[in-house]
Amino acid sequence: MPNTFTDALMRISASLVTLTAAGLSLAWAADWPAFRGPNSGGVGTDVNLPVEMGPAKNMVWKTPLPPGHSSPVLSGDSIFVTAFDGPKLLVISLDRKSGAIKWRREAPRERKQELHAKNSPASPSVATDGKNVYAFFTDFGLISYGWDGNERWKLPLGPFNNPFGMGASPLLVKDRIIMSCDSETGSFLLAVNKDSGKVLWRVERPDVGRGFSTPILYDPPGGPTQALLPGSFQLISFDVSNGKPVWWASGLTWQLKPTPVMDDKRVYVLGWAGGSDEGNQEEVMPWEEAVSKLDKDGDKLLAKDEILDRNLRNSFGECDLDKDGKIGARDWEMYRRKRRSLNSITAFRLGGKGDVSDTHVAWRYTKSLPNAPSPLLYQGIVYLQKEGGILTALDAESGKVLKQGRMAGALDQYFASPVAADGKIYMVSESGHLVVVKAGADWEVLAVNDLDEPCYATPALVDGRVYVRTAGHLYAFGAQ
Repeated sequence: MPNTFTDALMRISASLVTLTAAGLSLAWAADWPAFRGPNSGGVGTDVNLPVEMGPAKNMVWKTPLPPGHSSPVLSGDSIFVTAFDGPKLLVISLDRKSGAIKWRREAPRERKQELHAKNSPASPSVATDGKNVYAFFTDFGLISYGWDGNERWKLPLGPFNNPFGMGASPLLVKDRIIMSCDSETGSFLLAVNKDSGKVLWRVERPDVGRGFSTPILYDPPGGPTQALLPGSFQLISFDVSNGKPVWWASGLTWQLKPTPVMDDKRVYVLGWAGGSDEGNQEEVMPWEEAVSKLDKDGDKLLAKDEILDRNLRNSFGECDLDKDGKIGARDWEMYRRKRRSLNSITAFRLGGKGDVSDTHVAWRYTKSLPNAPSPLLYQGIVYLQKEGGILTALDAESGKVLKQGRMAGALDQYFASPVAADGKIYMVSESGHLVVVKAGADWEVLAVNDLDEPCYATPALVDGRVYVRTAGHLYAFGAQ
């Protein structure tokens, strides 16, 4: 005779196993464990997300926070952000349900580096494995905390020769943290053990200048697991076990800010940098020829008064990458490649070995490109959110423009990246306009919400809520 109580327990246990296998939590349906959520893609699975919201509408809670540009990261019962309070660098944990601050920890600050006016000392978002938190600061390096806020390890890195400050966030892969540190000089990619902070490998990137892209994970059948990282002039896929390049493709612009997105066939890499729009390219003579013609004092370097190129003279300080007051061979070669580079969003077919530049370009689009916001790939469409409130929808398969237009009521500057779920796209402007768009080839604006504060952080979409960080608060909005 069947035992009804035992059968019931077995059914409950089976349900728990199913939930666990699907990566779900009994308390929370899903996590948003890094910048832009799972693999930095910006796509959630929640439904019934609000369209209209603000300080007086559909607000579940709001919590005052010190400033910072990092995005909210959610796992388990917690939300994590980084911030700065005067000279202090902070990692803050909040209660996911109520928004109450659980703990606030001060990270070391060994220096105060140069930053772009629109950047902050707390721009990179944390990563979490549901047990621990991993943060990166321009003015220190990497640091890890336990769920209770106790420091686990720290790894000083830098200083960095990046006049804009750093922007990449940590990537958590299996037992390691992958960290991209691209600068004008001394660029490198690093892997550290997530439990000890011990350096597992470090790859120098001498052909790369300043960059801000967060690497994303590519895990093909049969491996090896790879980190895809766009940098100056090329995309490289690194084996996460040893840091060795598996395949790479050239054709990118000279400065990469957005984080790429991918599907099961392609990776979409967006890059816009000053002076590299289509039609601005020019050929610059090789270094040996330049030294032969221009080096008057015979020191094998070029002073500003020895240079005839007007563009180079006008941007001498920027092109003098090592800041020694002269243009050397590396400075010249980077400038030469810069003048040939082309801004674009490029779809590269995934996989291969070695140089796939000539074989793996699926399509390339070069107009109306955003500066800082990352692209969004959602339901077969690639969305580009450009300054001035211009939204472009491209067919992911072909690169064909499906629709391009301005988002009336939000013709603003944008630094945060778009995110999507529930058939909607959420975008927030510098001036605090939270735009909700109905996704699709013929997208349409559903609402423009005013948050009454500037915003630089990318929203998170999880728990049936829209989490938005403004200059002074973290908001949770949900349909009431």
